[in-house]
Amino acid sequence: MASSSPSNYKATIIDGKAIAQAVRSEIADEVRHLSQQYGKVPGLAVVIVGNRKDSQSYVSMKRKACAEVGIKSFDLDLPEDVSQAELIAKVHELNANPDVHGILVQLPLPKHVNEEKVLSEISIEKDVDGFHPLNIGKLAMKGRHPLFLPCTPKSKKRLLNIDSAVKLEIYMFCWKSSCSIHNPFLQGCLELLSRSSISIKGKKAVVVGRSNIVGLPVSLLLLKEDATVTIVHSHSSEPEKTIREADIVIAAAGQPMMIKGSWIKPGAAVIDVGTNAVDDQTRKSGYRLVGDVDFHEACKVAGWITPVPGGVGPMTVAMLLKNTLEGAKSTIVQ
Repeated sequence: MASSSPSNYKATIIDGKAIAQAVRSEIADEVRHLSQQYGKVPGLAVVIVGNRKDSQSYVSMKRKACAEVGIKSFDLDLPEDVSQAELIAKVHELNANPDVHGILVQLPLPKHVNEEKVLSEISIEKDVDGFHPLNIGKLAMKGRHPLFLPCTPKSKKRLLNIDSAVKLEIYMFCWKSSCSIHNPFLQGCLELLSRSSISIKGKKAVVVGRSNIVGLPVSLLLLKEDATVTIVHSHSSEPEKTIREADIVIAAAGQPMMIKGSWIKPGAAVIDVGTNAVDDQTRKSGYRLVGDVDFHEACKVAGWITPVPGGVGPMTVAMLLKNTLEGAKSTIVQ
């Protein structure tokens, strides 16, 4: 990695949109192969309850993504007042359907429904969002591997009245209220590193944030990849010093531009998970999106960095599709 940063130096931007498109293209090729050789394609069931516009928009994006790669989408739209028992019964039906290889229950659910109970009823073999408790347990154990990794992190940032396209970018990080592990989001972080030829083994990795959604699971995942992992949280002393020692920084604190350029080790790889809407009166919308890292400062020091938006976000749906493909291959290819 670089040891100095000349005045005209600029980090390599990790283009999440381009990498996500490459992943989708590979998935489409594999789906065609399954269809031609076995006469079957992967199936993803998306369950949505109620009429929240943000949920509807995001689910629509998932369904469109399925169509683009040849994955069959099973759509289950339920009314806001559906009972918990009815919802669980629908999940059980999907568990039993051999054409469904992945099940995703869109969150949040109505207040009268226990989300944890519903998610735990999804068959672990079809839990492509990575919410089953056994997935996090396996991730935390040496020599064990979860079937799937968890999906998108939750952020308590305000959604504001945002243009639909931008709102989707924020919503990718906001739609979960709890998470276990091996989700498409976490896979996306590692995929960005891998496809940028950034090695993890033996490197010092610092994860900023310790939430169940991002910080904890991604630290375990990095550990599995043989990184030396440190977690920085709200009670850590001298966080700047710790972060400055990192070869790889995963920023997931939910604090806009908290990590300054001076905190970054020259040549480090920076994956910015944060998606924060901050006031900006120079914009027509009145706001702009920023990450947890001061992007412009960090670009002068880091070796690689993800932008916000356009970095981690686009990878989430791509890796969800990949999980569905892997689930299908485990049953179709004997």
